[in-house]
Amino acid sequence: MKKLLNIKTILIGLGLSCLTTTSCVDLEEQVYSQVTADNFFRTNEEFISALGAAYSSLGGLGNHSGLWSINELASDEIVISTKGGDWFDGGVLLQLHQHEFLPDNPFFQNSWNFLFGGINTCNRLIFSFQSLDNPNSAAFIGELRALRALFYYWAMDAFGNIPLVTDFTALESPGTKTRKEAYDFILSELNEVIPLLPTAKDGTTYGRMTKWAALTIRMKLYLNAEVYTGTPQWALAAADAEEIINSGPYSLMPSYKDNFLINNSGSTENIFVYPYDKVFAGGFNWVMMTLHIASQSTYNLTQQPWNGYQTVEEFYNSYIDPSKNPGVQGPVWKGLALSQSVGTIDGRLSNFLVGPQFRSDGSRLVDPGVEPFDATGRNGDPDGPPLTFMPYLNEIWPQGLRQAGARIGKYEFEMGGTNNMSNDFVIFRLSDVILSLAEARFRLGNTSQALALVNQIRARAGNLDPFTTLTEENLLAERGREMFVEMTRRQDLIRFKKYGQAWWPFQGMNRPKRVHQPGSHLELFPIPEPQLLANPRLKQNPGYN
Repeated sequence: MKKLLNIKTILIGLGLSCLTTTSCVDLEEQVYSQVTADNFFRTNEEFISALGAAYSSLGGLGNHSGLWSINELASDEIVISTKGGDWFDGGVLLQLHQHEFLPDNPFFQNSWNFLFGGINTCNRLIFSFQSLDNPNSAAFIGELRALRALFYYWAMDAFGNIPLVTDFTALESPGTKTRKEAYDFILSELNEVIPLLPTAKDGTTYGRMTKWAALTIRMKLYLNAEVYTGTPQWALAAADAEEIINSGPYSLMPSYKDNFLINNSGSTENIFVYPYDKVFAGGFNWVMMTLHIASQSTYNLTQQPWNGYQTVEEFYNSYIDPSKNPGVQGPVWKGLALSQSVGTIDGRLSNFLVGPQFRSDGSRLVDPGVEPFDATGRNGDPDGPPLTFMPYLNEIWPQGLRQAGARIGKYEFEMGGTNNMSNDFVIFRLSDVILSLAEARFRLGNTSQALALVNQIRARAGNLDPFTTLTEENLLAERGREMFVEMTRRQDLIRFKKYGQAWWPFQGMNRPKRVHQPGSHLELFPIPEPQLLANPRLKQNPGYN
């Protein structure tokens, strides 16, 4: 595969392809005890190899219980229902989806460690490169600063008030900086390094920070500036998006799903990715996280999936046009067959796995642990033992149905695959930039231009009627359909002031509708309790004390 010749070379160049801290510590210490300015960092290739430690820090994005999980489970896209004795996990998953965040939730600690582990590695390499009397080091330092800005952007977006550390030799524990201070720092870093970064889209830059990836970070800062600082920056967001679209080497793929194939390194649309590989760079575990236990026989997987992550039914149904499918208003589980019939209308239904499931030989799969059905429709599986992924979700706890919920099918699953997937994980994509430009223009009053951009995305999606008007409601909905599980939904809901609205399981289930107002403290996650205990200079976000 082409990617093994470029970014994979970076990841394995110094034996740094492993992704978890516990498995890498000894190896990393051994390698760096032997590398000095006298015997390394003499050629560009050696600099690039050293970058592997920084880029391998991104490997935690595709696994369970980290940054991706807290963003998605706290949105109206994804949920993990408690299925009898499975997936209760002390209630931490229910907390995330129901916005009952507690500082001791281990998902927040995992996310914090992922983010600041990446920042620390960037700081260490920047320090090493700055210590060299080598003219080649400046460009690589710029690349590391851009990558560090990405980690800080994610940290600021999730936790708001965070420490800012740039000195790898600093001994004093850092204090908390305000979200505005973090925003200003990230922006200043990007402004300085963007002119230094490469502009090519080829094997030498694949999976690495380029001008276009850094511009996308800055565009997203500006797009959310009103949330972060109180001052909107729509014109600046539009300017960055226009530069990426008009000057960048990217174009929409003819087929949406081709951006997420097992070998998706040829995508013309993906701006920045982390190139996972089941052998050299593991950690992309969605095949385990979402598929049913019995799905092992569908793909001849080497391990049994965990039957966890599910799509919220209302979100799945947002892909279905009721005017073309009037019967979808019938009993909730009956909507399955009807929604299946619209697969040719919105090609982005490839995001999901729904319907009857089969073994690799074509025979019907059966779930021996299926719950007996009763007439209330609240208890038991209406489809019986034959394994059928239905969009319907009966309840979040304690007896969520084993077969309930459309499963995440966005990335192609490999026949004979392992618990580690080889698809490159998409971090930034051109269609996000196009929709961001549409939103910025919409906010500035240029509705006709914004409408044309949104309809460009709809046209690629399949046999969809173009929008005739653009509103906040259909713009947010289109962003949701296009960007499903790409770690944008929580951010979008906050920006559109929809994050506090009631969603499943608080809608239509005889439960109180738990809502919170825009600007609520719940728009930030709590600083993890272990971090506060380890560093008294950190301050907890308001509302969590």
